[in-house]
Amino acid sequence: MSGPIDPPEPGFVPAPDGQPGFVPVPDGMAQSATDRDWARSRLERRRKLGDSVVAYLVINSFLIGIWAVIGQGYFWPGWALAGWGVALILEIWSLFSHRPITNADIDREMRKGS
Repeated sequence: MSGPIDPPEPGFVPAPDGQPGFVPVPDGMAQSATDRDWARSRLERRRKLGDSVVAYLVINSFLIGIWAVIGQGYFWPGWALAGWGVALILEIWSLFSHRPITNADIDREMRKGS
């Protein structure tokens, strides 16, 4: 029993219509491994961010509940809210403000230097 055969190198896909062999990926569809790795990393970071936001809400709600039950004096949960909130804001900024460097970015920077 034979399984699928891997393409000979990146940039090739199985031939269409069940024909044997592989054909080059059309130019418009080509993606480098680094592009895919960057996209995968970004998706993983988005999922992690969602988990972090849920944890932030659940744990800080619990702390506020404890504060409310024990007498509502000094609002000590504010320290956890503020510290963790700053960390979340920095993670959100990092995730959504950065994009990969493209060849156009490099060309633009080179034109500035000359």
